[in-house]
Amino acid sequence: MFHKTISLVFLFGLFSANAQQNDSITKIDSTSHNLKFNYKQLIIPSVLIGYGVIGLKSDQLLSFNHQIKDEVAEDIDEKITIDDFSQYAPAASVYALNAFGVKGKNNMRDRSVILVTSYAIMATTVLGLKSISHVERPDGSSNNSFPSGHTATAFMGAEFLYQEYKDKSIWYGIAGYAVATGTGLFRIYNNRHWLTDVAAGAGIGILSTKIAYWVNPYITKKLFKSSAENKSTSMIMPFYNGQQYGLGFVKVF
Repeated sequence: MFHKTISLVFLFGLFSANAQQNDSITKIDSTSHNLKFNYKQLIIPSVLIGYGVIGLKSDQLLSFNHQIKDEVAEDIDEKITIDDFSQYAPAASVYALNAFGVKGKNNMRDRSVILVTSYAIMATTVLGLKSISHVERPDGSSNNSFPSGHTATAFMGAEFLYQEYKDKSIWYGIAGYAVATGTGLFRIYNNRHWLTDVAAGAGIGILSTKIAYWVNPYITKKLFKSSAENKSTSMIMPFYNGQQYGLGFVKVF
């Protein structure tokens, strides 16, 4: 059963990247490209979040969660903590690709504002839901299982990578979503999250990045209306890695 779940989640990851090829992009100025709102873009994240929320009370979905947990406990003896690092890989890839000369849609300033905005939306949503849902983790270590922050971070980055590079090649997005899907699977593999946690986290991550692109023209106008393109800007970004809270400092040149 767990192997079937892996196949289904992986196929979802590939579907997410391909299903968004028709997203519309509108050019705001010579350096900033932002996602144009389309209600169809809400379908995938809404289904994922809805599955997770319904799973909080649905006996059938809760039973399925436990069946997967039992399958994992039976077949897997050793934990692999790669998910602590893979959650950041899709977003980091955007900067790595730019550093190697593969330019994305937006310049350093605009993509950094988008990333910080999406992370702020994602982190606020995840932490808020964790504080009110009080779902026990599969390993019984704490009561902040829902939703999966690692998965939300990974899918936030995967959508970010997809939006920046989808006009270059769809394979960048597929690779990002494959890594994000793997991160979610490893959260289940390591007995840290239920399937419903992972599904909701994926939806929150995707939606957070989409919202960040939608609101970016307004944020950019407010933040940089009197600043030149080459001036630097500093931002503080919150983070949560599943155990620790903190603030990160970002300086954009």
